[in-house]
Amino acid sequence: MDPFAALADPVRRDLLVRLAQGSARVVDLTADHAISRPAISRHLRVLAEAGLVSADDRGRERHYRLERAGLAVLTDWLAALEPQVRFPESALDGLELEVRRTTRERAAGTTHDTHDTTQETA
Repeated sequence: MDPFAALADPVRRDLLVRLAQGSARVVDLTADHAISRPAISRHLRVLAEAGLVSADDRGRERHYRLERAGLAVLTDWLAALEPQVRFPESALDGLELEVRRTTRERAAGTTHDTHDTTQETA
């Protein structure tokens, strides 16, 4: 199943948020929602089919945990939406030139911003 389709349901999104805090049993997850244990199990099955959660059997209990690797498709998609900040090479060349000029002026003890008032004549 597609992870995007799995996350279309708000209950499944809530389950992932809860499982991000640590593994949990179905009974624990059911306590946080006003729906039945079988309904929570169906939601968890959808999340497992999407590769977002996995289950470990411990005795008679099943413990679910978040599969962070399953989120890679989502994070890659979101990263592709981020604007890429690009500077033209000429802007960086101009910055380098300005840094060199300022460094030379400071080394020589001259700057354009200071005004020496001690040598004024009356």
